Amino acid sequence: MIEPYESALDGIPGAHPYPRTSRYHDAEIGVHTLADGTEVRYVKRRLLPPIAQGADDDGATHTVGDRERPDHLGQRYFGDPGQWWQIADAHPVLDPRELTAEPGRRIRIPLPGGSHGR
Repeated sequence: MIEPYESALDGIPGAHPYPRTSRYHDAEIGVHTLADGTEVRYVKRRLLPPIAQGADDDGATHTVGDRERPDHLGQRYFGDPGQWWQIADAHPVLDPRELTAEPGRRIRIPLPGGSHGR
């Protein structure tokens, strides 16, 4: 079954199912064709470039407070709790909760728009 947003966007060249603020906005959309001819769309894997060493001049530094979460940082630095992923992308963590698990930890906050000194 094709999702409603897909059928509405199919006729618009360059249309993307994710908003510009989503980390998946620039991700490539793949199409897999099932044996019966049904097309299934999916988001291809996001691969991030290596994190630049010594790029602390790009953005700010934040000291993690008690009970702070990545979404709190997204709200504080980007005005949107859903932008926590920009901070997570700037660090070598698999789970974004690792960023704020230890109060007192200093983490780098990238510049808005995903510019992390990469």
